[in-house]
Amino acid sequence: MTIKKSSAGKSGSSQASLAKLRSQIDKIDVELLKLMNERAKIAEKVGQIKEADNMPIFSPEREDEVLQRLGSANKGPLPRVAVEAVFRELMSASRTLQKRMKVAYLGPEYSFSHLAAIQRFGQSVEFVPVGTIAGVFEAVHRYQADLGVVPIENSTDGRIADTLDMFFRLPLKIRGEVSMRIHHHLLAMCPQSEIRRVYSKPQALSQCRKWLATHVPQAQLMEVASTSTAVELAKREEGAAAVASRESAVAHGLDILVSGIEDRSNNVTRFAIVGHETAPRTGRDKTTLMIEVKDASGALYDALSAFKRNRVNMSWIESFPAETEGKAQKYVFFVDIEGHVSDLRIRRALAALERRASKVIVLGAFPQGRQDE
Repeated sequence: MTIKKSSAGKSGSSQASLAKLRSQIDKIDVELLKLMNERAKIAEKVGQIKEADNMPIFSPEREDEVLQRLGSANKGPLPRVAVEAVFRELMSASRTLQKRMKVAYLGPEYSFSHLAAIQRFGQSVEFVPVGTIAGVFEAVHRYQADLGVVPIENSTDGRIADTLDMFFRLPLKIRGEVSMRIHHHLLAMCPQSEIRRVYSKPQALSQCRKWLATHVPQAQLMEVASTSTAVELAKREEGAAAVASRESAVAHGLDILVSGIEDRSNNVTRFAIVGHETAPRTGRDKTTLMIEVKDASGALYDALSAFKRNRVNMSWIESFPAETEGKAQKYVFFVDIEGHVSDLRIRRALAALERRASKVIVLGAFPQGRQDE
């Protein structure tokens, strides 16, 4: 005769097992807390040395080195992205013990520039939303913010003209980059069939135009200055919707009717971190240049041949009209090359380039960013 255990007996056994496992977790948590505070005390000492030697608090090369090393050492079960998120916040909090950093970004709150800034710096900094890209540059230039985060190019729409234009106007450097996959969402307070107007920034509407034409053909697309304005209008107006981030929906209390409405699944925006210094060499670097070529046949080809001769790989080039006074239109070229400006082969390539071009400006050298998933 088989005697079955009662449900009460099973429940009691499960509760005992849970209690034992939770006790183990509690002990580990105490050890983790102790180790995190020990780490923070050492970080404070690092900050004191940096302050004494007038060194920048933000060291993207060091933070990337830490994340790379921990990602490679991780054996699971936690995924690499989770480990990096935990340690990024830990480094962010430790950095604040050294100095409370101010980071300006193209606002408003929960814009993609804001989300890119959080991804790069963590939550333990003072974020300063600014209404225009020019305003972000000005805030950093006037030392009202330590660093700024601005979009520089999108895989769907191409260059961000306002950002490139500001490199003509202010002598800031690119200190780092963040590449982030952009997901747009349709937000509203009404059913999809009742939508008559869809509000968003021009860039967001452009990146979702085919989807919107197919799924809400009855709606008029309305361009506004920011996604914050778009979600406010969608919340207030009957029959209105917005294209914005998931975080905007949560913050403003709108329903997410459809997620991921961007026309291209690989919709990526690259953001530049602008500051006053160039980052030190890491061995995994990128250098950005602004080049003005001579007004002559084959001048661009002749200038760029300096890279081939010195075996330097060029990963990005973008033409941009330069300001001229009563003369024929001239163009400058923004170029990314692989390597650090201090590398010997890069120095040789730049020396050759300067002999062939009218002007060469190094906009920054920094660790190559990795695309967020």
